[in-house]
Amino acid sequence: MKHAITLATAIFAVSAAYAGTFQTWNGEDGISQVNTGLDNGSETSGYWFSYADDGDGGQSKVEWPADIQTETGVSLDAVIDTCKGVCGTATLSKGTLKYNPFVGIGFNIVGEGLDGDPEAGDATAWGGLCITYTSDIAADLELGLGAYDATIEYANPVFKLAKASTTPVTKAVPWAKFAQPSWYTGATKISGTEAAKQLVAVKFKLQATNGDYKFNIKKIGPYTDCNPEGSNAIKAIRGESLAKAILAGRTLSFTGIKSAATVDIVNTQGQTVVRGTIDITTASLNLASLDAGVYMIHVNGKNVNFAKKIILK
Repeated sequence: MKHAITLATAIFAVSAAYAGTFQTWNGEDGISQVNTGLDNGSETSGYWFSYADDGDGGQSKVEWPADIQTETGVSLDAVIDTCKGVCGTATLSKGTLKYNPFVGIGFNIVGEGLDGDPEAGDATAWGGLCITYTSDIAADLELGLGAYDATIEYANPVFKLAKASTTPVTKAVPWAKFAQPSWYTGATKISGTEAAKQLVAVKFKLQATNGDYKFNIKKIGPYTDCNPEGSNAIKAIRGESLAKAILAGRTLSFTGIKSAATVDIVNTQGQTVVRGTIDITTASLNLASLDAGVYMIHVNGKNVNFAKKIILK
């Protein structure tokens, strides 16, 4: 059951990348980029992309619930705003395939290298992955390994996520639970723990017989952010519930800040246009110099990590 994956659609969106801890991505926040904490400086990690089986003769695709075309390219902003997650309908069509058709959604964890190809990173410290989702069919949470995929005949380590058609399900999966599929009989073996050391992408793949299947990726983050007592809840990022950003005219104020933090204001081209430092005594920024438009706020500090979209008029 060998199959080559062709990236069908690169989903670019507004944000910037930061080194540090993998912050749980939550569709409710309306942020398009996953902050993996492993960006290589290219600021290209964490952007959602879709892929499908067309490279092998399939005719599958993702039907999005909102228009992803923008003046500057392709963006999932409207999709995330619509369904508070990465959602759509997997329209699976076998075409001339010799196996069941598939589509998938994913993001690169490090970003592109000088040659334009995604680079690998060591994600061991994450402990695994924690995901909240809905799906009309069972889905594969897959570890993408870039060029190494061909070496293992695309038998990448996966964890099978159960069907969850209506109520979102949260699943915590340690690296040790990822394994190559049972159909693989090749000589090159790799465990989930080994794959985590050279991880290129995290993927959510739907593969089944012809048909339309709805899905929604609501949250995704490191295993260490899942409730250790197994209550199916992803823990909030420390400080996020207390820290807030409030825009009044062109003054951006913050509450709940306990110690120094860096604030970056990012435009729709992914450029940082304002950078400042806030703390418990100085907790506001003047944005009078910025043009009207949509911006993303990123706040990072010892006790706070969050992001928010703002609109300047």
